[in-house]
Amino acid sequence: MTLSRFRWWHIDEVLPMEADLFGPEQWSAAMFWNELAAGHFYLVALDDAGAVAGYAGLAVQPPAEAWVQNIAVRRDAQRAGVGRALLEALLAEAARRDVRSTLLEVAVDNAPAQKLYARYGFEPVGIRRGYYQPSNTDALVMQRQTGAMPHD
Repeated sequence: MTLSRFRWWHIDEVLPMEADLFGPEQWSAAMFWNELAAGHFYLVALDDAGAVAGYAGLAVQPPAEAWVQNIAVRRDAQRAGVGRALLEALLAEAARRDVRSTLLEVAVDNAPAQKLYARYGFEPVGIRRGYYQPSNTDALVMQRQTGAMPHD
């Protein structure tokens, strides 16, 4: 697996992943175009065949805050370290930009993702009621302060 910058030509490849993983709450092509146009930091994880196995994005809000916009891993590539590698790369970029606080939202019913984030020092700080639409699922807001180290 290799990580590289998410470019416009990856959008068509990630849309079926979005549909599979997130159903009616999937991001549209326009949403990805907007993220790239805004200059946010996005990566793709490419498998040995050069296909997108996962992707992730980080929006840095100067002077010292960042939001993990998304992390997604193709179903057949899950549990192989792809999500962890993407998260580590986002956190490294946040550190490079002197971010003091990194935040994210995760569905309250997504225990595997919450466990991964907790291993990297993210702690629950709030709930966004009905955040995910149209399912009306709540989001757990998690925050990581700079210097938080991964642990098992």
